[in-house]
Amino acid sequence: MPLSLRLLLIVFSCWAPMLAAEQLVRVGAYHFPPYVVKPESESPEGLLPELLAALNGAQGDYRFSLIPTSVTRRYRDFTQARYDLILFESPDWGWQGIPLDKLDLQITDAEVYVAHSKPGRDQSFFDSLKGKRMALYNGYHYGFADFNADQEFLVRKFQASLTYSHDSNLLMLLHDRADVSVVTRSYLRIFQREHPRESGQLLVSQRADQVYHHHALLRPASPLDSARLASLLQMLRDSGKLPELLARYHLQGVAETGDELADPIRD
Repeated sequence: MPLSLRLLLIVFSCWAPMLAAEQLVRVGAYHFPPYVVKPESESPEGLLPELLAALNGAQGDYRFSLIPTSVTRRYRDFTQARYDLILFESPDWGWQGIPLDKLDLQITDAEVYVAHSKPGRDQSFFDSLKGKRMALYNGYHYGFADFNADQEFLVRKFQASLTYSHDSNLLMLLHDRADVSVVTRSYLRIFQREHPRESGQLLVSQRADQVYHHHALLRPASPLDSARLASLLQMLRDSGKLPELLARYHLQGVAETGDELADPIRD
């Protein structure tokens, strides 16, 4: 056997066990800015793609791969094993009755009420939603609606216009085609930074519709369990990579904030 071939076989024999040990973990993702932006595209953006890249770069036991789904299809894709886990979710967002393992990510965010700022309009504008036209993100579960995401219910009870864009909802406010929207606070801060002129025309509530306590939800037959996922995330915390990512997306760990804001408006 030629020397070059023997060397190639030796190198392969050294690497083969490492390659065999790497397990594919499919991570479901739907358009949920700033966590995931256009997951179906060739180059998805947001916190989640960056987090998966960090996880892949920090260890060799698992290879995390982003699998596109949708805000309404994610439950069916989960139960049909089209992906293994989903991050930045809440067990209260329609997952009741679905067998799963869950991990508290110790990461918080919130949804806040937003309106068009006008003379004489102040925080009392958010005291009641009665008679106000809502601009909402289709498929989201809102605290003021008792987490009922049914389209007909939201249109009937809250005069809701349902879109698939936070930007569209904010523009509806500025053009007085809606009175109140509910926007993820992390996304709103990015919008305010990138659109300072429009930001100055918005009135943001001091109370939250809901405070996110983000979870990872894992299929019972997932290649890794919640304890193993927790250890991998802790590795990123210890290295400083995870805190850096969270800060860039205006998110905080639970230990960094006492963010338990007021109960949502219920009319």
